[in-house]
Amino acid sequence: MAKQDRAIRTRKTILSAAAKVFEERGYQAATISEILAAAGVTKGAMYFHFPSKEHLAEGVLHEQDLKLPIPGRACKVQELVDTVVLHAYRLQTDPMVRAGVRLSLDQQAQGLDRSGPFLHWSGVGGDLLTKAQAQGELLPHVVPAETADVVVGAFAGVQAMSQALCNYQDLPRRVSALLRHLLPSLVVPAVLAAVDLTESRGAAVQTELESMHPVPQPASVS
Repeated sequence: MAKQDRAIRTRKTILSAAAKVFEERGYQAATISEILAAAGVTKGAMYFHFPSKEHLAEGVLHEQDLKLPIPGRACKVQELVDTVVLHAYRLQTDPMVRAGVRLSLDQQAQGLDRSGPFLHWSGVGGDLLTKAQAQGELLPHVVPAETADVVVGAFAGVQAMSQALCNYQDLPRRVSALLRHLLPSLVVPAVLAAVDLTESRGAAVQTELESMHPVPQPASVS
């Protein structure tokens, strides 16, 4: 078990180092030697977990999908909103998420399949919108899969704009504005009136998650 735990820690260390380098340098400019230096591990240890730079980038892209999902909500539109604003909050606070987003939008990343995050988030959004539709929360014309693609694409543009202008400092405000513009064309007014679209919602959802899944503290040595 100790050996397995050590391997898991090593993999996490390598991914964290790769995320830092990819975020700073982009996929094409990043080198294995830079990632090795940042991780402080041997070349053999890295290649055991990640045989190539492409595998490292794919690891970073997939890592954000492993984050704890938000709790289920009775109102599926609120659950969709919470999913969006929590991702925005993580973009501000989690280097792994920032690196994954940079990679997914990096048009110079030749040879890297960048479709995964877009397909993942469109699938998540489409599923929530389908459930919202079944509960009568959406207007009659809404096509869940189409709408999910629109939301994902709009979010990608808004976060890219926020990153370029102020390194994500105003992202909660921009995402709140995006949702306030999009949702009236999708959601039944009576439902929308009860949905929390405030700028602080992402931080509140993160706090809720942390209270439900506290990070275990290392045992003290007596």
